[in-house]
Amino acid sequence: MAWRQILFGRRLVSACHPSHNQSLSSLAPQFSRFFSSSAPYAVKVGIPEFLQGIGGGVETHVAKLETEIGDFSRLLVTRTLKLKKLGIPCKHRKLILKYTHKYRLGLWRPRAEPLKA
Repeated sequence: MAWRQILFGRRLVSACHPSHNQSLSSLAPQFSRFFSSSAPYAVKVGIPEFLQGIGGGVETHVAKLETEIGDFSRLLVTRTLKLKKLGIPCKHRKLILKYTHKYRLGLWRPRAEPLKA
């Protein structure tokens, strides 16, 4: 009951008597909606854009990954041992594998312009 008082501006709203409840459409203007505009994503994602999006110093391995792996789709299925044989440090391997997994699931994409800290 307390959360309803908070949500509906300290008015008592009875759930058992529908005649006393206001319709949700009349309550909707009280609530403000917060939508953040999403940052633009890179249209063409390649190995350089992907590693720049990850950050954390991983972008230093762009040349090595482009020559050895070549294609971004092959990077998405690359395993730890292959990255280790290329001489990529453990922290960077973990970041690359973490973000390739997120990218495959559709949970993350590199941004078009880098974030300014």
